[in-house]
Amino acid sequence: MKISKEEVGHVAHLARLNFSEEEKETYTSQLNEILMYMDILNKIDTSDVAPMTHAISLTNALRDDVKRKSLGTDRALANAPEEAGDFFKVPRVID
Repeated sequence: MKISKEEVGHVAHLARLNFSEEEKETYTSQLNEILMYMDILNKIDTSDVAPMTHAISLTNALRDDVKRKSLGTDRALANAPEEAGDFFKVPRVID
């Protein structure tokens, strides 16, 4: 056994959690299963495995960065409910 019921109770106390004796037994059993599985994984030789950031290969779908003419103030503000000069006018959110 990797972890005891008392240790589970101590961690629960530190986290301000109240577990019944039955819950402590359940969590102790589950945590021990996880820790035993970690022992199995630690025995596997991974020296020839390259580090990776994701379990599956990911590719970002980004468009090319192409220089274009900007939208312009008049077109940007065309559908604005309210405007104040060259800016969008929005309701005050901070008092």
